[in-house]
Amino acid sequence: MHHRTHSWLVGLLAGAVIGLPPAAAQQARSGAWTLNGKEGEWTMTGRDYSLQRFSPLKQITTANVAELRPIWSFSTGTLRGHEGNPLVINNVMYVHTSFPNIVYALDLTKPGAPQIWKYVPNQSPDAIPIACCDLVNRGLAYSPSGKVYIELLQGQLVALDAKTGKELWKVTHPDKSGAGDEAVGYKQGATMTNAPIYIKTKSGKEVVIFGISGGEFGVRGRVTAVDANSGQHLWTAYSTGPDTETLIDGDVNANYPSMKGKDLGVSTWQGDEWKRGGGTTWGWYSYDPDLGYFYYSTGNPGTWNPDQRPGDNKWSMTIFARDPDTGHAKWGYQMTPHDEWDYDGVNENVLFENGGKKLLAHFDRNGIGYTIDRTNGKVLVGNAYGPINWAKSGGTGTPVEGVVATGVPVKDPKYGTSSKKNGEGICPAAIGFKDQQPSAYSPVTGMFYVPTNHICMDYEGVEVKYTAGQPYVGAIVRMFPGPGGHRGRFISWDPMKGKVNWEIKENLAAYGGALTTAGGLVFYGTMEGWLKAVDQKTGKVLWQFKTPSGIIGNPMTYTAPDGSQDIAVLSGIGGWAGIGVAAGIGAEDPTAGLGALGAFGDAGQFSTQGGVMTVFGLKNPPLPSSSGK
Repeated sequence: MHHRTHSWLVGLLAGAVIGLPPAAAQQARSGAWTLNGKEGEWTMTGRDYSLQRFSPLKQITTANVAELRPIWSFSTGTLRGHEGNPLVINNVMYVHTSFPNIVYALDLTKPGAPQIWKYVPNQSPDAIPIACCDLVNRGLAYSPSGKVYIELLQGQLVALDAKTGKELWKVTHPDKSGAGDEAVGYKQGATMTNAPIYIKTKSGKEVVIFGISGGEFGVRGRVTAVDANSGQHLWTAYSTGPDTETLIDGDVNANYPSMKGKDLGVSTWQGDEWKRGGGTTWGWYSYDPDLGYFYYSTGNPGTWNPDQRPGDNKWSMTIFARDPDTGHAKWGYQMTPHDEWDYDGVNENVLFENGGKKLLAHFDRNGIGYTIDRTNGKVLVGNAYGPINWAKSGGTGTPVEGVVATGVPVKDPKYGTSSKKNGEGICPAAIGFKDQQPSAYSPVTGMFYVPTNHICMDYEGVEVKYTAGQPYVGAIVRMFPGPGGHRGRFISWDPMKGKVNWEIKENLAAYGGALTTAGGLVFYGTMEGWLKAVDQKTGKVLWQFKTPSGIIGNPMTYTAPDGSQDIAVLSGIGGWAGIGVAAGIGAEDPTAGLGALGAFGDAGQFSTQGGVMTVFGLKNPPLPSSSGK
């Protein structure tokens, strides 16, 4: 089907939710959206550039999922938190790990998927204490020329030969910009944890774009493009600074007065605070090959103490659409001006269509679910998907005041933060009503499926001075369960109405990603280690299995060489929510782990460390041939 026709049909069908013709409703992205990958492959972190995390595979259905069983597993050999998911291309599974960021290639054509090659990068252990919130890595990128890319914690992008695992090149960001010296490695507080993205641009250029972590160490956020074949630096777009360095031409968003003007990345900061202004880019990246727009979001401003940085602090907390050829902004939208709560804005931007419109959905840490016109950055829906109180709304499923009308949420000063007081009972907590765990979209129902946290907090800013490579946090945070006492929810969300259809309450945060399939199922994992399969329409749990450790990774699915559909997920507790278990931090101090121990100090009662990938199928694998007598 021609893509323009396909986009129109998916939009029409998604708006019609009831009575969808099954064959038409279950269309999934293909062609340029998947790098021409086969239907049963998983060629990039969200299966396709849209980050929908929807698979057209449908052997596993609501009728037979109860027969799902583990068929093989693989120990990654590392103990810290395992986020992200493997890739499957040409019957090879590529698996990444937490620090030291090992990459494995596994042969799916043989029983037990034996190892083809293993790559162990040479990284300094001195990078370990610089990582903010565990030693995670969110995954790999792949190019059809036969390269696999991974970001290393210590601050480098590596390209590997997909067949042999040989290191082809390794690059570090340039250490100078127009603003002076830049943080390029762990010694200056810059680390790297997100999955890079490979893009073949509309002009035919092959690029890899990667980000930066270190918002708690006073770095300046950025995204960087290099040549996918040589590693040569092409461009950098900074999150703060003058328009010449943020690569903004004119008004970044003509829809909203507060986002019009020159050099707002400087003038909305006090003095030179923008030079250590955060806005890091460690989340998930999406791309529209039809428009030629690359989408990502920026994180919290540095420091966490809002008193030290009066102003809107642009362009932290911002969704950007950029031209991957040049890095120049097509539009930007700042979600939380002058952030007072560490509502890091880096969560995924999922591309979908409805009623002929090209849309983007974003579930922010600030508790607002956005539906945005992805061609121009205009907000169409901005409703609370949890019981937020920092901004004014009528409660979960209602519009947040100001978001659609002006682009700026109306804050409730009662829940503002300062170094002059301890702000109490703020919802959500700094970890957000959703953190890195990616949502999934289903064209079968037209709904989003969102793993969330249900955590609130007390927050007090403190004065902090900047020293390169040292923490630049500036706040004391204590987190605790939200209303009702549970700490997680898994929800079905209507992106056009801004309403919750159904929800499943979880004891701990639903801190792993989601997967939707044409079989009518949605899969997600819990911090206790349960992988669950749920009916997309009703929210009924149809199957679950306890994996060896807590799940903060993302389930995925693929077609095995024998033609069967398999499901795979990484377990290995960690991340910010699981930092107590991953790093061995006791629960005595509820403010430890940047406040996470207050909410999740008991996580060790439910899960222990250890990275394992578990693969599930409907039938047992064949017995391996034996040479014994």
